[in-house]
Amino acid sequence: MKLKSHINQIIQDAFMKAGIAHEPTRVTESSKAEFGDFQFNGAMALSKVLGKNPREIAETLIKNLNFDTIIAKAEIAGPGFINLWLNPLWLASECEAAQHDVRLGVEKRMIPTKVVVDYSGPNMAKQMHVGHLRSSIIGDTLANLLDYLGDEVIRQNHIGDWGTQFGMLIAYLEETDKDSSVSLKDLEQFYKEAKARFDVDEAFASKAREYVVKIQSGDAHCLALWQQFITISLGHCEEVYDKLSVNLRREDVRAESFYNDALSSVVHDLDAQGLLQESDGAQCVFLDNDEIPIIVQKSDGGYLYATTDLAALRYRATALEAKRILYVVDARQAGHFKQVFALAKKAGFVSKEVSLEHVAFGTMMDKGGKPFKTRDGGTIKLIDLLDEAVTKAQDAVKDKSSYSKEELEALAKIIGIGAVKYADLSINRESDYVFNMDKMLSFEGNTSLYMQYAYARIQSIFRKYDGVIGGHIIIGDSLEHKLCVLLLGFEDVLNRAADDATPSQISTYLYDVATLFMRFYEQNPILKEGVVDEIKMSRLILADLSAKTIKQGLSLLGIDVVDAL
Repeated sequence: MKLKSHINQIIQDAFMKAGIAHEPTRVTESSKAEFGDFQFNGAMALSKVLGKNPREIAETLIKNLNFDTIIAKAEIAGPGFINLWLNPLWLASECEAAQHDVRLGVEKRMIPTKVVVDYSGPNMAKQMHVGHLRSSIIGDTLANLLDYLGDEVIRQNHIGDWGTQFGMLIAYLEETDKDSSVSLKDLEQFYKEAKARFDVDEAFASKAREYVVKIQSGDAHCLALWQQFITISLGHCEEVYDKLSVNLRREDVRAESFYNDALSSVVHDLDAQGLLQESDGAQCVFLDNDEIPIIVQKSDGGYLYATTDLAALRYRATALEAKRILYVVDARQAGHFKQVFALAKKAGFVSKEVSLEHVAFGTMMDKGGKPFKTRDGGTIKLIDLLDEAVTKAQDAVKDKSSYSKEELEALAKIIGIGAVKYADLSINRESDYVFNMDKMLSFEGNTSLYMQYAYARIQSIFRKYDGVIGGHIIIGDSLEHKLCVLLLGFEDVLNRAADDATPSQISTYLYDVATLFMRFYEQNPILKEGVVDEIKMSRLILADLSAKTIKQGLSLLGIDVVDAL
């Protein structure tokens, strides 16, 4: 149910009926109950265009409004605001339909868009660290959301698998002369040892650089060893993705090496268009009003990240035929993507109608407001962080009820991982945020645990009722009216979150639903003795729709619900 679209259309029809030319209508949710359910504030802007008093314009609109079904009442407030109240019978009917619909009234887009979502992007030969958390979570949520709304989504994991570190690792593996399955079991430690050797031994460093050239030129021996590192590294990543419930598979990987053969043609085509300039031996592109050039080829003939990103953009826009390409990458890369996107369009690698978007996100901080690190200043492994979240979740809920060991472990995984993900997705993605596990695992405030508790509480109602839900919704007070309006706004929220690439809009909405339902439940008892059957059924339907909405919303965020807490 595109609730706002329906109301906007009613206002637009009134404009047409009144013979007033107007830009597309935009109503907003009312901030207070006394101002109705929605407000239209466009009369003031129109007064300058039409040369009329805004209240006069508002009166004309109200006279031409259709009050047959959706709109029950309209009033003018202040200098020309129009307050709108929705028809309770219509609200009840639409909520009933949503409760019976497996998609809760959320329609798939009539014209789907092919969208590439580039996210996670770990470097190979190292385990994933906390710096990969936000990209993985935000990117996966956006892919889930766009897919749910009917877009054709292509997930892409642009891994770093091409560079000096691989020559270094191969050289060290040969030098240690150990079975690779043993040596690479702790890949992080192996990398540290190889890097230490690379930094102090010039002969070893030279050999490592030679091996890089051999890898890139297709040497069979070096490629075989390189592939071992990639396979083991991806295995570590997939362990994290499984624990995080992130939907990235091996076939979603498009590594730097995938674009290697296309890099020379990128440089050639830029040169053919007269876009290249030489600077200190390097091949560069200077964009208008930008003093810093884009270097696409170093003086020694090597390529850079920009070259690979241009090749990737061309592949996604042409071979994959994407019309929207999202890069879920740290905000600190904003300058890089602004330049690369501009050059891709200028060079014709990507057509003008393709939307290129840097979905930027801030930094995860510790309680002291500094980037999250270990005590000795190292980078925290993501798998360790997630394991700690599960352990603390187990401590948080073990005294709430009597669980078997297996039940407690399963519950702790859902709650712990959900807490980490929800904390990230509940804030504006461009903001830095403090990682505070105690706050994440609180039953109070906008947390995953609060959402799961609200869902579990509704399930407890149905366990006690244990009957068939039938009948109709009867809106008996302002709280039930407000809950119906909020539940029917689910599709609007999802579409805004998808268009703006802002998952926090979903979590904010879910928190509003859970909070309002709790107020409704306290004020309007469901199973209490003396509640007549028609009212009981009405409230059960609203409870069921609220639970389904919370469950579906959390599912899009990649978070499971629990039936009991």
